[in-house]
Amino acid sequence: MIRFVWLDSFGPRGGLDREPFPTRRRGVGDGLAAGFPHRPNRARCSAAIALGRVPALFLVLLTCGGCTPEPTPVLRVGTNVWPGYEPLYLARHLGYFNSAVRLVEYSSATQVISAYRNGAIEAAALTLDELPLLAQHGQDPRVVLVMDVSHGVDAILGRSGLRSLSDLKGRRVGVEGTATGAYLLSRALETNDLTRADVVIVPLQVDEHERAFKEGRVDAVVTFEPVRSKMLAAGARELFNSAQIPGEIVDVLVVRGELSERNRRAVDTLLRGWFRALEYLGQHPREAAALIAKRMQINPDQVLVSYQGLRLPSQADNRTLLAGNSPQLIPVVQRLAAVMTDQKLLQRPVDPTGLPDPRPLLRLTP
Repeated sequence: MIRFVWLDSFGPRGGLDREPFPTRRRGVGDGLAAGFPHRPNRARCSAAIALGRVPALFLVLLTCGGCTPEPTPVLRVGTNVWPGYEPLYLARHLGYFNSAVRLVEYSSATQVISAYRNGAIEAAALTLDELPLLAQHGQDPRVVLVMDVSHGVDAILGRSGLRSLSDLKGRRVGVEGTATGAYLLSRALETNDLTRADVVIVPLQVDEHERAFKEGRVDAVVTFEPVRSKMLAAGARELFNSAQIPGEIVDVLVVRGELSERNRRAVDTLLRGWFRALEYLGQHPREAAALIAKRMQINPDQVLVSYQGLRLPSQADNRTLLAGNSPQLIPVVQRLAAVMTDQKLLQRPVDPTGLPDPRPLLRLTP
């Protein structure tokens, strides 16, 4: 059984909408999809027809619009491939979401952020360090869920001849153009008395990491699961990982501020399905790992190993992080923003107090 543990101090992920898990399709016998006409609420419409003095046409226009409840707007949630986000797809496969929640998968965190900024999605799974950047540009992100805390699955991998981070001096390092990659590299170099000026930065999307490394275009990469496991299996050496900066690489689910309440039904469904998927993962780890492995294109054992390097906060943990008079997430964002400002990753300080939105979480039954 997988046990989810929260740490007292916290230790990247335009697009393609995919459905890698087999999902049930509507067909014959499924009502509207099978071609059957929609039937309004019989009781309400019959009562209206009984009002004989009202002209029939006016009666229909007056009443039938209220015979059917207004549909819940679709909440489009953007993600990229990352083990900490996979419970979302597990929840979809298990039928925990309805048509109000639509998962949209992108090939990189850069694309997820771009989609959020352009309004192509209403919610996004992101690393915490992206929050100050979005807030700084007036994107109004609100954290409704802390999804995971990286404890070793984000890493810097080098060639077999490199023995430590100090060997990176003057070397080419591939890194995705997101705050997470830049942040992890900056913190790693800092712990070894190096700066970004000591290495040659090579911008690389995550789907280019393996090829660039294999072709010798870079000497090291800042990467994460599942690429990390694949590269280690191919002979790369791990020089640094997120367990060495515990609590600093955190993934969250953000929703646009104006939608947190306006589309509360879909947001609630999303959170409820997430926690049910965590429960399933904890109780049926082998079955869940087999499903997740298909999407991540690694074997089930590698899936389970990757979760050993993650902390997945429970519903109770999330209440502590997001709710109350002193949400524990706020000082973490403050510390991240300070480091990012110092490293010139952030233009100006950002007030994090308005970023957590615990209302959807508090609506759930513990």
